[in-house]
Amino acid sequence: MDTAPPFGTGSADDDPFGTFERHLSSARVAMARMFDDHLEVASQGAVVHTADGAEFLNCAGYGVLLLGARHPRVVEAVARQLGRHPLATRILLEPTSAHAARALADVCPPGLTKVHFAGSGTEATEAALKLAKAHGVQRLVTTADGYHGKTMGALSVTARETYQAPFRPLLPDVVTVPHGDANALAGVLADGVPSSFIVEPVQGEAGVVLPPAGYLRDVERICRDHGAFLIVDEILTGLGRLGRWWGVDAENVRPDVLLVGKALSGGVVPVSAAVCTEDAYRPFDKDPFLHTSTFAAAPIAVAAAGAAVRTIQEEGLVARADELGTRLREALRHSARNNCPHLVREVRGEGLLIGVELADPGVTGELLLALLDQHVLVNHSLNNTAVLRLTPPAVLTDAQADRIAAAFDAAFAELAARFTGQAG
Repeated sequence: MDTAPPFGTGSADDDPFGTFERHLSSARVAMARMFDDHLEVASQGAVVHTADGAEFLNCAGYGVLLLGARHPRVVEAVARQLGRHPLATRILLEPTSAHAARALADVCPPGLTKVHFAGSGTEATEAALKLAKAHGVQRLVTTADGYHGKTMGALSVTARETYQAPFRPLLPDVVTVPHGDANALAGVLADGVPSSFIVEPVQGEAGVVLPPAGYLRDVERICRDHGAFLIVDEILTGLGRLGRWWGVDAENVRPDVLLVGKALSGGVVPVSAAVCTEDAYRPFDKDPFLHTSTFAAAPIAVAAAGAAVRTIQEEGLVARADELGTRLREALRHSARNNCPHLVREVRGEGLLIGVELADPGVTGELLLALLDQHVLVNHSLNNTAVLRLTPPAVLTDAQADRIAAAFDAAFAELAARFTGQAG
């Protein structure tokens, strides 16, 4: 087990919850009260430490922590950059960004050679949508329950009424089709309107929804047949999360733009990227000021990105994610069958993106709290309240994986005793 760093809130504030409520979010404080008032103050690897001295195995973090927290190789790269040149003038060329771009392009599908770095996944989405528009796209096509971010452009293709309604009007000419239905996409594109299609290989916030085999291959063919601009959002699924480098690898798909984020940070500094074909990137190549951001490709961030990619490669974390994911899914399915088959509808996923769907959405929160009691952190799914999501790090030890399985066993048994017969 990792050695715990010194505990404490890191400040003299004796009422962090009150300060949080006054200056950040009272709604978040109300939620935290459900979680026994734990304050996370330190982390290392797969472990999160709280101010009261507790430790939790972290299967949460919304997919960011593929390398765990504070991976020494990423921390070292960032510390080295911090001591040398953390931010750039944006007037002179800066080599760290070029090295990181090459490292990222080298592990992307062939033909994706141009990299636009950004600060977050939603910013990468915005860059991709603007590239599509620069190529003459008039209509954006997205998928029901897809999730691509919450800035205005990204929100326009995040097809969820809850998040869109307060901010309308959004971008015009957006059409939604079912995820996994290539024929529906073909039907929309058949009218010849210049279009772009954005899609996740596996829908994360929709509750770990896997499309039918051949879907992405059909999507690519349909887009090529109709001259549509194809954006594949691998912000969550990329860099080994699915037990392969990219979700598109399973069907040898090459989009016009591949979106990367979350794990690209190495769990240390936020960073994202839109990786493009030369043709797709041409508008940004022609005019480097067409789409800019002050902190895009900040040396400290791209130092983390380059180190993260190299660490995933050199430590075999893609294969490890596949191995651990198979092991955890099998353990959770076995436990659900033995303890509460009436409560758990399905355990599904690929690699270390795992969804546990409850038969009654009302029980989902109870499972999250029961796991918290077992000192395991998981996430809910923003677009599907019936599904809990696990995105554990690929640096889990075998013993930690066993602890996660044991925690689910205990949590399932507790729920079975409370919810007998029918769920809820």
